[in-house]
Amino acid sequence: MEPLGHDERVAVARLRALLELLPTALDRQLSGTGVTSFEYTLLEALHAADLGRLRLTALASRTNATLPRLSRVVTGLERKGLVTRAACEEDGRATNAVLTPAGAEAYLQARPIYEGAVKEMILGNLDGESVGQLSTISYAVLTGLDPERRLAVTLEGAPEECAADPIPHR
Repeated sequence: MEPLGHDERVAVARLRALLELLPTALDRQLSGTGVTSFEYTLLEALHAADLGRLRLTALASRTNATLPRLSRVVTGLERKGLVTRAACEEDGRATNAVLTPAGAEAYLQARPIYEGAVKEMILGNLDGESVGQLSTISYAVLTGLDPERRLAVTLEGAPEECAADPIPHR
């Protein structure tokens, strides 16, 4: 195998720096809202779901998280009163995360701050064509990292919710 070329090393170094810096930068912007960027992503997924409810496995997929990580974050959100857990009526082995009214309010308050931060820190330096290129390149890398598509990088192919729960509009 050939060693990485200069351009390849630079591309990977930049990607690693982006992955390292972005969550912290978003968390800093959201600090006044009481939620982290990952918690925001989870609240956003629940807010978009019909009845504000998703199976934990579907929520893990939509937030690109492992189930253990998701469970820890849901526990923290439960302590804040933003999410509750409920048994899936159709499958007793499954658990749903349910957005509370306080969680919906926290999401709506954090949304303009999060979106402003994303526009400023990520999208602000890109034109429409570059945004499409970023999406295409990111998807290509993610496809290689997750060939079984266990983590839903788009809503396409996301695992189904509990059969008792309505499927969100896609």
